[in-house]
Amino acid sequence: MSLTQALSTAISGLKANQAGLALVSSNVANAGTPGYVRKTITQTATAGGDTGISVNVTGIQRELDTYVQTQLRVENSGASYADTLSKIYQQLQDVYGQPGSSNTLESVYNSFTTALQTLSSSPDDPAAQSSVLSAAQLLTQQLNQSSDSIQALRGNAELGISDAVTKANQAMSQIASLNQRIAASNLSDGAAATMLDQRDSYVDQLSQLMDINVVKGSNNQISVFTNSGIQLVGNQASQISFDPQGMMTAASTWSADPTKRTVGTLSLVSPSGGSVDLIESHAIRSGQIAGYLQMRDQDLVQAQTQVDAIAAGMASTLSDKTTAGATATSGLQNGFDVDIGGMSAGNKITINYTDSLTHTARTISLVRVDDSTALPLSNGATASPNDKVFGINFAGGMSSVMAQITSALGGTGMVASNPSGNTLEVLDDGAGNIVDVTSVTTTKTATSLLGSSAELPFFTDGTQPYTGAATALGSQSIGFAGRISINAALLADPSKLVTYQAGTAAGDSTRPDFLFQQLTASSLQFSPDTGVGTAGSPFSGSISTFLRQVISQQGDAAASAANLKEGQDLVLSSLQQRFNDGSSVNVDQEMATLLTLQNAYAANARVLSTVKQMFDTLMQM
Repeated sequence: MSLTQALSTAISGLKANQAGLALVSSNVANAGTPGYVRKTITQTATAGGDTGISVNVTGIQRELDTYVQTQLRVENSGASYADTLSKIYQQLQDVYGQPGSSNTLESVYNSFTTALQTLSSSPDDPAAQSSVLSAAQLLTQQLNQSSDSIQALRGNAELGISDAVTKANQAMSQIASLNQRIAASNLSDGAAATMLDQRDSYVDQLSQLMDINVVKGSNNQISVFTNSGIQLVGNQASQISFDPQGMMTAASTWSADPTKRTVGTLSLVSPSGGSVDLIESHAIRSGQIAGYLQMRDQDLVQAQTQVDAIAAGMASTLSDKTTAGATATSGLQNGFDVDIGGMSAGNKITINYTDSLTHTARTISLVRVDDSTALPLSNGATASPNDKVFGINFAGGMSSVMAQITSALGGTGMVASNPSGNTLEVLDDGAGNIVDVTSVTTTKTATSLLGSSAELPFFTDGTQPYTGAATALGSQSIGFAGRISINAALLADPSKLVTYQAGTAAGDSTRPDFLFQQLTASSLQFSPDTGVGTAGSPFSGSISTFLRQVISQQGDAAASAANLKEGQDLVLSSLQQRFNDGSSVNVDQEMATLLTLQNAYAANARVLSTVKQMFDTLMQM
């Protein structure tokens, strides 16, 4: 090796050492910088001349495990999703009250039934009557507040979605911008490595908001997709639009039909202008946005349905009276007569019959409907899983009603007629013997405090009776918990808690006994939409039992959400530690590298000094 080659090699060594020292300095300075990945230089030996070998710095390497990084982003989405659910479920638990406290929904309900039990023992005691109404007012207020609080949580989820969308759009724009800058940069310099760190940081932020899949391309480019396969970022970024609809109510629901949708939806607008509804396509399945969507459109909607069912059950069990039809015959035909006068919208006629050919018991429910735009009714209009439901519009008079009922019974073999007045007669097929009518009943809502029986409209929908009427906007039960109140006439005259007809004795316990039994022991069937029971086997039981089921279910859901969060946090923490072990800056390790570089620098400098001395000696000869 010539002196010139030795000199060149020493200089290249010094340059490599200087680059290494600069990188160590950068690593140490950014030891606490979020998102910073430890960097090392990449060196290659370069041959020069016959025997000369020098060193060349070819690039800067980021020290990270890409497999762990990918897993970390998956768990990042899961942890954010679980955290969102857990926080909102904890807030929902506060709505129901802490178990054992006096202000829980269950405690307030029990106080009401206890007051009714006291009234049954002392019907003529004005203090007992007043106590019942006071307890009932507390119960209705609790239901009103529960409904308001649930809708407030849905509103907060809507705001959370809006905020998350803003962050997602910012992250996607930054990723696309950095993609372009990285493509135009020198991949071997420190600036490119820094931009890669920045891009990874924005990808990590995006992974907290939604589940994503990152695909690497050439020239250090990446494309970001949802896990369902919809592209979010390439050379350009798509944008997510969100259109919040304002105040949240119990009737606010998401629908793919824009004319029916009353909450915000998410649309992804591509750089070319194309648009896809991310909710309709189920594109977002994890992350913070998915958590907010689930709570807004599913879990909190179900919570509202549960408190509405409690309110509706309380109102209907005290006001609805079911009357069995009188037996009727016509030649060989047998059946029943029922009076359908005085039915309110939402009241029903129930026809039970047996198909004699298959020996199968069947039920038809004929529900009065005053809003024709609500027709036809679905079978879900009643809680029963086994009935076939038909809405009957009473607006056209009895002839129209009979025509609709005849149509509803078509194909069953049963015959409907109107012998007189408001009487509906339903008979079997007689000699045909293919159908047997087993019972016909009517369920009507009492709208007056006085009548021939103990039923009364104790609870009302604002100032109107609660009948479960169906309209174009849905069932009257939707949001009823937020509107339920005590009948103003009952508040004005508490004696009607006892007096149910003219001549009722002051000490008659008939009505107080009825109220207590209906609210504690009467069995009701609850819609599977409440989440208690199933479509094939709806929950049947007393209101108090249903209430306990609801509170237990919500407590279990909150505990499950908390456990999911704890598990996700543990996995995320473990992966983060594993990632950090390989990618974060270890100052002790950097100091050791610094000493190595110092020694190498000193050795190269010594070679350079020796070559200089030899050149000087040569020049003096």
